[in-house]
Amino acid sequence: MKKVWAFLKGCFVLMRKGSNIYYAWVTFLLVLMVIGTLAYINQLYSGLIVTAMRDQVSWGFYISNFTFLVGVAAAAVLLVIPAYVYKWKPIKEIAILGELLAVSAMVMCLLFVTVDLGRPDRFWHLIPKIGILNFPQSLLAWDVVVLNTYLILNFVIAGYMLYSLYYKREPNMKYVLPLLLFSIPAAISIHTVTAFLYNGLAARPFWNASILAPRFLASAFCSGPAFMILLFQVIRKWTNFEIKDEAVFKVAELIAYAMFINLFLLGAEVFKEYYSDTAHLAPMKYLYQGLNGHNDLVSFIWTATFFNVTAFLLFLIPQTRENFITLNIGSILIFIGVYIEKGMGLVVPGFVPDVLGDFYEYSPTGIELLVTIGIWATGLFVYTMLLRIAVPIMNGDFYVGEDGVHPYIGDQLFLVRRAAMHEKAPDLLSQ
Repeated sequence: MKKVWAFLKGCFVLMRKGSNIYYAWVTFLLVLMVIGTLAYINQLYSGLIVTAMRDQVSWGFYISNFTFLVGVAAAAVLLVIPAYVYKWKPIKEIAILGELLAVSAMVMCLLFVTVDLGRPDRFWHLIPKIGILNFPQSLLAWDVVVLNTYLILNFVIAGYMLYSLYYKREPNMKYVLPLLLFSIPAAISIHTVTAFLYNGLAARPFWNASILAPRFLASAFCSGPAFMILLFQVIRKWTNFEIKDEAVFKVAELIAYAMFINLFLLGAEVFKEYYSDTAHLAPMKYLYQGLNGHNDLVSFIWTATFFNVTAFLLFLIPQTRENFITLNIGSILIFIGVYIEKGMGLVVPGFVPDVLGDFYEYSPTGIELLVTIGIWATGLFVYTMLLRIAVPIMNGDFYVGEDGVHPYIGDQLFLVRRAAMHEKAPDLLSQ
């Protein structure tokens, strides 16, 4: 326990250190978190009436973000497989960054579920023995189990890896490898169960499709890795952590395959609905064409479709996939496109028109937008803190020496290895 406590103290030392840019970024995120918290307190006091959700549309912007972020979290498996199953060194060196992103995304997922509840104080009803989880009969209970399991799994794996590096020890793969292998089906399960929550609702024909689960997974392996590509470049620019181009390009290649599957499955679903032309076509018509004068989402979904197709072409061609300008453009387009398609473009049409044929067009209120911004800021804050700990430890810049002493004195943190590896080693305090 003494070593664990020393490791935690070292982590807090790292989080307190940084340049002016680091402090400005953290302060900015904290301000957004406070604004989001105040907005949520208002919602908690007044009730969900301050949101635009009603009986007709009972899931809205919060669940849209939750669904999208489950995919971002699941995408960590795209690094785990080549890193630990195929042992490809360039990706193995950055796999921890993907696991930390999964932790941050899962934190946001749980927060979005919490703010979507009218009475979150009743969560204790889910605690076994105290309440009734109703597992395995309830799909919601399955979702609670797989989400928390995946969060704990990634946190334990990444934490143990960093703990071992901090004490200059090789991680014991006899313990870690089973957890890493288990994280692969766990990643698939979190998005599969989320898809089952939708397509198990027979009265909602827009979701009642057997290909919804593979569609969710395909889109997850597009948006999550696209976000990672952008993050990797930021990390590489603002820290002394080395991320090889070949690792970035390999992730981009995997996105191209996943994007093809995502577009193919979406096209198959659109064809089925339009070709059969039954009463169940109404939600898709509302989304893509507008229905009975209601067309709030039409411009959004066609923008998302254009973004996704354009990004797919950019990632499909090796010359544009391996050019950082077009690579970044494609990553941004995929992230936004999938965010729209899998968020509001998935949730709202499932309710419009409702089972009685009435129309209620949902649009998030200011409170919902502020709470959402606060949660995204929280996720970015968590990831920033995790990176602040992980990067120096993974570089070998921060560890406990052979004499059991940290390589820092007072408020000064010294690089002990990078200077020997590079002609000029940037001062960690300025990163």
